[in-house]
Amino acid sequence: MHRLAPDAQFSIPSDVPSAHVSHRACRADETAHQRPAVRKLRFVSHDPSEGVEVLERVYAARVQVSPDTPFSMHQALGAVERLSLERVRLSGAPAAALIDAPGTLRVARVLGGRLAFTDATSTAAGLSPFLFPVRSYTCRWDELDLLTLSLDLAAVEAHAAGLLDAEDFRLRFTAAEPVSPAMARYLAGSVAALGQHQLGNEQAMASPLVRAETFRALATAVLHAFPNSFLERSAVPEPERAAPAGVRRAVSYMEEHAAEDIGLGEIARAARMSPRGLQAAFRRELSTTPLAHLRTLRLEAVRAELLTTDPGAGATVAEIAARWGFSHPGRFAAAYRERFGENPATTLRG
Repeated sequence: MHRLAPDAQFSIPSDVPSAHVSHRACRADETAHQRPAVRKLRFVSHDPSEGVEVLERVYAARVQVSPDTPFSMHQALGAVERLSLERVRLSGAPAAALIDAPGTLRVARVLGGRLAFTDATSTAAGLSPFLFPVRSYTCRWDELDLLTLSLDLAAVEAHAAGLLDAEDFRLRFTAAEPVSPAMARYLAGSVAALGQHQLGNEQAMASPLVRAETFRALATAVLHAFPNSFLERSAVPEPERAAPAGVRRAVSYMEEHAAEDIGLGEIARAARMSPRGLQAAFRRELSTTPLAHLRTLRLEAVRAELLTTDPGAGATVAEIAARWGFSHPGRFAAAYRERFGENPATTLRG
């Protein structure tokens, strides 16, 4: 049998490697040493009792597995504050689970097999993500390969309230299917990038700014992907008004706080405008958006550091980029080339 390994390289591969570290020792090790930015788990077992213990720990579930039947489980997980990405492959014994995680917003894709819910609906393998209920529910499976993104529900609601500039906002999802095939593809791509590039990049994820931007981007994608009260409230028209002074306040705020964890809500409050009004004003006055302008400021900050850094001192492009919130090396390099006409490594070398 194989147990948890907190330090395995996180990704969501087709074959999950195993490691010989017990999950009891794993918890002790995390308290004895500084906890890494990305908490990782690897688990492979054919023991139903061990598998149930890990499933209950990962998914906040009470699991029942048919006794005296074959059982196989592969579990992988990567997590930072406010979000986690999980993949589990289960085969053999039929099983059922009562899941009670009211503080978790969970998006899933069935990669293989079928997941059946107690309301007689079921989800088979496919490209489209779906939303788990934000309440207690039960589900059953025989063979299952499941990928899930779990977000802190209160943090997503606070993010939505900031985007709407509405402190009294309450987030409520009204359907489990995406609003359109395009949004389904966008969300699926965002989740894939999280597993393939971001959670595996320890250097980038060590940056609090990168972790905050990662959560913000995924929360925004989920808010736009599924029918909910955020989209309903966003659809209410807002009167357009000229606001060059608000744009100037926003630009000044971003220039002063570009190295900090700021998003559209904070920028709009500094501008003394609503988020939607600020976005409209930026498009009208500067032909861009507030967040695109913030990204440009951060690119310019990276370039300033690269120009003044001695490459012989050991600093790397990835390290400097991560400090300014860029977690994906390929996308960062492409954006840098588009902005400055050269590769960031060329700038560093002088």
